Amino acid sequence: MAQILTTPLSFNVRRHPPELIVPAKPTPRELKLLSDIDDQEGLREALAKALVFYYPLAGRLKEGLARKLMVDCSGQGVLFIEAEADVSLERFGVELQPPFPCRDELLYDVPGSSGLLDSPLILFQVRINVHRQF
Repeated sequence: MAQILTTPLSFNVRRHPPELIVPAKPTPRELKLLSDIDDQEGLREALAKALVFYYPLAGRLKEGLARKLMVDCSGQGVLFIEAEADVSLERFGVELQPPFPCRDELLYDVPGSSGLLDSPLILFQVRINVHRQF
């Protein structure tokens, strides 16, 4: 049976600056219309190589006539952030369910990337396992 965390958990997080990863080779410049379901308003090296084949992911969402959404396959890239934390998930003591304690410390909101239009379509944040003190 999982324990409930009763005392505040103290840990440090160190993030590297966000990087824009672009496709490793030139990609087609085109517009791809999204499905009608996507129109709803509510709703490093290996990565660079993968973006050649999945090049729409390196584009930006645009709005066309009649507010029709489309992906501008511009090759502008996806955001990639490395982060290190001196805490393990086991230290939280419970299954991770919303509301998640320390969410703001663990997940980074890159300024200017939260908008729907003209923002990177994907943001990768990866945790690096390190065994050193900060």
